[in-house]
Amino acid sequence: MKKSIYRWVALSTFVTLSISCNKKLVEYNPSGSTIEALLTTPEGFETAINGAYSYNRSFYGKEEGLALFEAGTDLWAPSAKIGNTSIIGLSPNTPISTYNGIVSDNPWILTNLWQPCYAGINLCNTALSYIEQANLSASRRPSAEAELRFLRGWYYFLLVQSYGAVNFTLDPTTGMVTTANRTAEGKIYEQVVADMRFAADNLPATQKDYGRVTKVGALAVLSKVLLTKGDYQDASNTANSVIKDFGLNLMGKYSDLWTMDNESNSEVLWAVNYAKDISLNAGSNISPSLFLMAYSDLPGMTMDIDNGLPEGRWIPTLRYLNLFDETKDSRYDATFKQAWIANNAATLPKWTAADAAQNPALSSMVGQNKFNVGDTAIFLTKYAVNDFDQNYTVRYRYKTLDKNDLYNANGTVKNINQYISLKKFDDPTRATALERQSSRNADVIRLGEVYLIAAEAQVKLGKTDSAAYFVNIVRTRAAKAGKEVDMKVSSADMTVDFILDERARELGGEQMRWFDLKRTGKLIERVTAYNPDISENIKPFHVLRPIPLAQINAVTNKEDFKQNDGY
Repeated sequence: MKKSIYRWVALSTFVTLSISCNKKLVEYNPSGSTIEALLTTPEGFETAINGAYSYNRSFYGKEEGLALFEAGTDLWAPSAKIGNTSIIGLSPNTPISTYNGIVSDNPWILTNLWQPCYAGINLCNTALSYIEQANLSASRRPSAEAELRFLRGWYYFLLVQSYGAVNFTLDPTTGMVTTANRTAEGKIYEQVVADMRFAADNLPATQKDYGRVTKVGALAVLSKVLLTKGDYQDASNTANSVIKDFGLNLMGKYSDLWTMDNESNSEVLWAVNYAKDISLNAGSNISPSLFLMAYSDLPGMTMDIDNGLPEGRWIPTLRYLNLFDETKDSRYDATFKQAWIANNAATLPKWTAADAAQNPALSSMVGQNKFNVGDTAIFLTKYAVNDFDQNYTVRYRYKTLDKNDLYNANGTVKNINQYISLKKFDDPTRATALERQSSRNADVIRLGEVYLIAAEAQVKLGKTDSAAYFVNIVRTRAAKAGKEVDMKVSSADMTVDFILDERARELGGEQMRWFDLKRTGKLIERVTAYNPDISENIKPFHVLRPIPLAQINAVTNKEDFKQNDGY
């Protein structure tokens, strides 16, 4: 039974959670409690720790977080539902995903990144200020501090990557504060590293509640922080420790990572957990629907639980699809959905006299179904398929959309409604076809990424043989049966660009691509080269997000706390 961290009541300025085993919520906070009363008991202090995790649910598994962390990169073009204002109107997603009109009062940049990160930081700072008064047991005291420091470091890490120099404090914020600082990125990173190291030194090897960070999880995140900071040898050593010192192994098959009955697998080092009972989540994971094409209005199809709720926001770029050689790399089939199986007898297409006029071989088939329930209804391919009528022939009875139907010659998206869809996050356990929320966890870091962190650090150190060693472990796991040797690469292949391509094949959709491109200095270059739908919009200043206008307006020391350039 999955234990989860659930949202319950807000006390003063911070949110707290209770631990439950998929049971009804029980409020711990009695009426009239104060922060001091809460944080000076072991039970109340644990509630505050649980609450500090909750802010990750503002962005992980949410459209807002996917827009901020994954979209606007070389992998994803806008679909009809973000790129066409006549369909849903101008969403906050549109400028974030396309760089067309990002402004400092974009609500998601404020309410789904800036505010939750600072709320989490303030809760951690507040709890840490009471830790000596919390009456925790001697055995729990170090690990409690470790969890809070890990989370504080994590939220600062997200902020400094997104906004650059930001307001920095290790003290609780109480009452009204009218000034803010822009602390240098280097100083913030120093504190993030210090917090992560303390966490790794003091966290337990395992946690009874899924979603709490462990020693190995803290080390994995630390390796990524160090890589981002540019401490490549330290990043490599830390990643190597995660790989070698904890008895961890990659799952046998890449596809095994994504089944709902195996989502809490040993390869996941830290995840934001969502409860099986979605009523307890205060907003569950909705990623399964956000990459899914419109399929229910096509012949032979109707919306159902297995195929998912099509609310697609993003389309894979042609460059992303072409990164895979699916003849030997199993990750293409595990990542993307190309075929749709007919499930609606009422809308099955029939051969008509007009079809027979086009092709005499069909004359005896007029009035018969072109295909039946259980047969392929739609097939999409990244290749150009020649010499047949793609609206049905004897050879191809089902609807086929090929490269030339899906993309224009310059690589821009041609069909913003039907496209090859990301399927890694599918959830066939949802209660109904129209249920948007999923209980799927949102992985933050897993072992496959740690191998690629080690490889990137080795590339930066000029040790390409070692980099190829780490990459080949990931690629061997991804190989189709009998193709293991063909999947291996050499030290001559090891460049930052190759590592980014490999991260796309392994980690696409997992809410880190924007940070990957920013970390490697490739955001502008790669969006310009590989995402023609948005390439004209992106500018050099887009490597930082705008400081929210509400924050700029609220401070009195505006000369010291200025907006990022370009906004």
